[in-house]
Amino acid sequence: MSQAFTVATSDTPVKFAYWVPNVSGGLVISKIEQRTRWDIDYNRKLAQIAEQNGFEYALSQIRFTAGYGAEYQHESVAFSHALLAATERLRVIAAVLPGPWHPAVLAKQIATIDQLTEGRIAVNIVSGWFKSEFHAIGEPWLEHDERYRRSEEFIRAIRGIWTQDNFTFLGDFYRFHDYSLKPKPLQSPHPEIFQGGSSRAARDMAARVSDWYFTNGNTVEGIKAQVDDIRDKAAQHGRTVKIGVNAFVIARDTEAEAREVLDEIIAKADPEAVKAFGHEVQQAGKASPEGEGNWAHSTFEDLVQYNDGFKTGLIGTPEQIAERIVALKSVGVDLVLTGFLHFQEEVEYFGKRVIPLVRQLEAGTLDRAVA
Repeated sequence: MSQAFTVATSDTPVKFAYWVPNVSGGLVISKIEQRTRWDIDYNRKLAQIAEQNGFEYALSQIRFTAGYGAEYQHESVAFSHALLAATERLRVIAAVLPGPWHPAVLAKQIATIDQLTEGRIAVNIVSGWFKSEFHAIGEPWLEHDERYRRSEEFIRAIRGIWTQDNFTFLGDFYRFHDYSLKPKPLQSPHPEIFQGGSSRAARDMAARVSDWYFTNGNTVEGIKAQVDDIRDKAAQHGRTVKIGVNAFVIARDTEAEAREVLDEIIAKADPEAVKAFGHEVQQAGKASPEGEGNWAHSTFEDLVQYNDGFKTGLIGTPEQIAERIVALKSVGVDLVLTGFLHFQEEVEYFGKRVIPLVRQLEAGTLDRAVA
């Protein structure tokens, strides 16, 4: 039975980003073939394809240790700079971890890259969920809410360094005394600051200090609840926060083809690796005061794509996916962060077949229905 489709009310086009595969193993914990590589040559070409096909952002990943297929990892900030050097318009978001990074070091790195790339760098502040990774590199592992408290200080510090001279900040984790960074970033007021997380602490932090909030994949209804919560909280602080949602995309000419790919990914999942990942992330979430985190309600099948990307439902024909994206936009999503099985060819297919339909739906020039 068909359901009439409601066109989003926002005049701003939804933006598209993709996960940078600077980490080996692809984006699913499965032994299915993935024609995706983690080397720089592959990624330079991918960035150029994405830029030419309607993507505004790319998000590089931060990992320090192997696990869940990620045997090899390129460092995110340096890798992001390499992708910016290979493109002209694409904006690259470098993921960083407070703890391994000090805010003064990151602020200077990003200010320099911003100057060198005409203002196209952003940061994603990752509070951390992988306890074993912190232990492996000798970094203290803080309790759940303390990690977010440190991240909030980190963001307040980098924003202050980027926008003020003689910056002074006396926090519990970071302290600055009359510090002036020169040159400052080109972007005004500063490079965009992203963060993720679904816990109460994560959402409250986003409302207070972040420009963008990334959420794991979810249903339209589930995402609406998060969007409403964050925007209500942000308004109490006189702020607005933009929302990005994770989605694993399987776009094929027919819905049956797309579903067959999803079934094969799950059928060929690595059960031990998926269960180990699930244990790690769900333990991290249970440490929050409310006893929940990003993956609290994730099934085995959800965890095969480790940011719940299947839940967002961008699986089917280009028409079905475009309609779903505009449904997400209608509840407040500003950006869709995409992952793919075979990045280069599928990013191009998405750009040529899906994004134009989204733009037509946004403009009200395409009359379709959701099956």
